Amino acid sequence: MVIHARTLNPGTASGEPIRLTAPLSFWGGTDEQGRIVDAHHPQCGTVLAGRVLVMESGRGSSSASSVLAEQIRARTGPAAIILARPDTIIALGALVAHELYGLATPVIVVDRPAYDDLPTDRLLRVEADLLDATITW
Repeated sequence: MVIHARTLNPGTASGEPIRLTAPLSFWGGTDEQGRIVDAHHPQCGTVLAGRVLVMESGRGSSSASSVLAEQIRARTGPAAIILARPDTIIALGALVAHELYGLATPVIVVDRPAYDDLPTDRLLRVEADLLDATITW
């Protein structure tokens, strides 16, 4: 199966998906191991490192971009991020990591209803060039 998407940050990655049921801020919401530590988040304790993160959008704080960039540098960030709505803070974090560290974490936006159709029980592969992206499984 193939879903087409729009690229916010290019790259190629694959991994086990994790769909969040609530928005997440990387600043204060995750730790240096890529684990959700926000006690109010429904998926507190879930590890995002190396997984394909699927979520509607991020939640606040412009500092989240620097936390995401550092997690990507330390290889404790998500392998790829699939959003339902564009999020400039998340895209900026991935872009900074790409520019500073040469590590490309794709960030893409999928329109509904395709977002709702993304499986959580299969490995996902994200391939994103400068404009277009695909998700396959």
